[in-house]
Amino acid sequence: MREAIAAARQAPAHGDVPIGAVLLDASGVVVGAGHNTVERDGDATAHAELHALRQASATLGDKFVGGTLVVTIEPCTMCAGAAVLARVDRIVFGAAEPKTGAVVSLWDVVRDPRLNHRIEVLGPWDLSDQVAAECGELMRTFFRTLR
Repeated sequence: MREAIAAARQAPAHGDVPIGAVLLDASGVVVGAGHNTVERDGDATAHAELHALRQASATLGDKFVGGTLVVTIEPCTMCAGAAVLARVDRIVFGAAEPKTGAVVSLWDVVRDPRLNHRIEVLGPWDLSDQVAAECGELMRTFFRTLR
């Protein structure tokens, strides 16, 4: 999660929401990483999770990446769907996203029994209080500065 937090800290420099993601292979090696670049790139799909998945696919040479996707904030519907399609084994997220979260908050896309793949989920309740609080604080601080 520390690497995802470090990635998230890069996003506000170009006006993006501080969300970071890393994808670890089965042995725990980072095979993909990214942070939000929606504003910088003018691309609504430039989320941290998609950057990490794309980089992992390029690194591994396979669209089915598996592994563990570690994200500072609960993934949205688009990112949760992409994780299912990439057959990610596990998602670990640091803070819930009550407005757009598609892993536990609004929907449970990644464990829907109607889909062909289901993902294990670890959330803030599984992390240290300090790490979970740091993930949430990144978002609160960013949005406080906008107001």
